[in-house]
Amino acid sequence: MAEETVYEGTLRREGSFPFIEGDGGERLLDGHPIWRGYITHFEGRRVRARFLSQRDYESNLPILLVWPREEPASPFFELYYNERLVRYPASTFGHIALNIDGLVFNYSHLVNENEVMTPEEYLYRPALGEFAPHPVTGGFDLSDPARPHYDKFGRSFMRTIHVARVEGADVPALMRYNLGRMRHIHETPVNPRRPHKYAEFRFFTRNCSTIIRDGLREIGFVDVRGIMPRDMFICAVSAFLRESRRGRISLRLYTMPQLMVPEAKPSRLSPLFNPLNRIRRLRLRGLTGA
Repeated sequence: MAEETVYEGTLRREGSFPFIEGDGGERLLDGHPIWRGYITHFEGRRVRARFLSQRDYESNLPILLVWPREEPASPFFELYYNERLVRYPASTFGHIALNIDGLVFNYSHLVNENEVMTPEEYLYRPALGEFAPHPVTGGFDLSDPARPHYDKFGRSFMRTIHVARVEGADVPALMRYNLGRMRHIHETPVNPRRPHKYAEFRFFTRNCSTIIRDGLREIGFVDVRGIMPRDMFICAVSAFLRESRRGRISLRLYTMPQLMVPEAKPSRLSPLFNPLNRIRRLRLRGLTGA
């Protein structure tokens, strides 16, 4: 397989025509459509870009993925708590995902959303083609099988994301666990009555939070509990903080604010259900916005 080309430079615009200016002043990707969300948030910034296999429904051209330049990091994992999407009842409780050393594991009740992808795809996919919301219904829509609209573009454009970054844990073991879970999901027979749903998904016992929670327990964070995404995140952060204070891991907490685009409404925090997590949240005030 040929190695994909990654373009690098500064995102510029001349009139209404965007392009990436290389270090030598050359105009890269001149004339290729660049999603307006990138122009809004990344114009004048150093970026990287590459083509995806999916195509834009309007132009029929390959979709261009653009993301802020990031430097390589040491072995790590990042726990992502994604705030809830206000127009989807199924998103009332928010969402959890896990970045392990540059591979993002996303678990879902929808088969096609059980994915392993690069951080730039998870965070910055454009709202074009199959990633976009349906232009009429404004959301997830499979009424046209030839042109599905999964409404799963870059999560940084869809939600505010609260992040716990951990270094010093058993990252290889966590990677093996999650690769095994993802393989199991995609080998699970499909229910013909609901072919787009993950057949073994269970709201209380096998959801995005519990699969990731159990992986964290496997590598020694035995105190991590919770079923709902925000509850599990707060409990996990408390466990990470204890291990950090003992000098066993390095912990960084930060928030990625939602990059607002017309395709998504502002996200919101989901409720906390466990009273202990409400107390933990008060103790963490100032360390995490979740």
